[in-house]
Amino acid sequence: MRLHRNLVFGVIDALNFIFNENEYADKVVEKVLKYDKRWGARDRAFIAETTYDIVRWKRLYTEIAEVKVPFKRPDLFRIWAVWAVLRGIELPDWKQIEPTPTRRIKGKFDELSKIRKYRESVPDWLDELGEEALGEDLWTKELHALNEQADVILRANTLKTTPIKLHDILLELNVDTDFIKGYPDALKLKERSNVFTTNAFKEGLFEVQDASSQLVAEFLDVKPGQRVIDTCAGAGGKTLHLAALMENKGQLIALDIYARKLTELKRRAKRAGAHNVETREIDSTKVIKKLHNSADRVLIDAPCTGLGVLRRNPDAKWKMQPDFLEKVIATQKQILSDYSKMVKPEGKLVYATCSILPQENKDQVKTFLESEEGKDFILIRDKNIYASVEGFDGFYMALLQRK
Repeated sequence: MRLHRNLVFGVIDALNFIFNENEYADKVVEKVLKYDKRWGARDRAFIAETTYDIVRWKRLYTEIAEVKVPFKRPDLFRIWAVWAVLRGIELPDWKQIEPTPTRRIKGKFDELSKIRKYRESVPDWLDELGEEALGEDLWTKELHALNEQADVILRANTLKTTPIKLHDILLELNVDTDFIKGYPDALKLKERSNVFTTNAFKEGLFEVQDASSQLVAEFLDVKPGQRVIDTCAGAGGKTLHLAALMENKGQLIALDIYARKLTELKRRAKRAGAHNVETREIDSTKVIKKLHNSADRVLIDAPCTGLGVLRRNPDAKWKMQPDFLEKVIATQKQILSDYSKMVKPEGKLVYATCSILPQENKDQVKTFLESEEGKDFILIRDKNIYASVEGFDGFYMALLQRK
């Protein structure tokens, strides 16, 4: 593999933004890829994949490189050199790269790989928390699965096409996909490619959405003609799926506390041809009160630690602090209490998170059902999705019905 200096320097810049400036990896990669318009698809893939790889294995690589935060530029080159050596890449003779003891790197890797917190590259506190919550066996398997690169999964937009038609359209564009058993609208890319540049995407024939995430809207059991509220809609991945399942019939209200996310949702809804979506910013408690006892279905895709989606957001491991779990559990509890009041009698509610921790999931639902606000609800069913079992993102969803 021939290494180009400007590409490696791009990776070093990206790591500096992520590790030292605390910026988000996805935004950083987007920014760095704009450095040079001459970079082709392989160049861009090298920068993106190398950056994510080093972010994912930060603890392991920094231990081997014997460097500590804040990282100076030579430290970042040392970390990169560890990455290269472990991939069998011959190091270039550049002044930025000191003579690297290749055998020592491999020996240290073998030694540290015997210890889970280094092997799977997580902070001590998170490793202890996960083992206590899930047990040693499941946590070990789950951590390993969450360090694997996520597949690119599409959701066929059934307002405009079918999965079979979409498969054929993409094949004509040299994008080959597989169907996934048990996920009716999902297609998995056989090889990674930039599907956002295709006409099929521009025409709204699909969205990129993980297979586990696609189960959430289905779990809510929506019907055309109902009033459905997506309470933490964000940029609208699940909202658009709900619109498709409702066949554009009925009213779909998308709520969020961030107006900019709802602006993005409107843009995506227009592309998808989802005409029954109405956005409302939660800028006061009145927005929720006006909707009390009015919805046939309510989705609460709650804020969470995001431990189930570490494959996509590996930098979350390093950004998260030990007290965050406590804060997010309190937020979830409040949201469940407030937003459940929008469900009308005999209506249904789905509480979902992209976390694998019972504290955010089963325990949270149990606490709600035992509360004053939850006493009129019953649990119909719930589902834990683990990356180590299903091969997709970790998720939890619970379907509740109001009496």
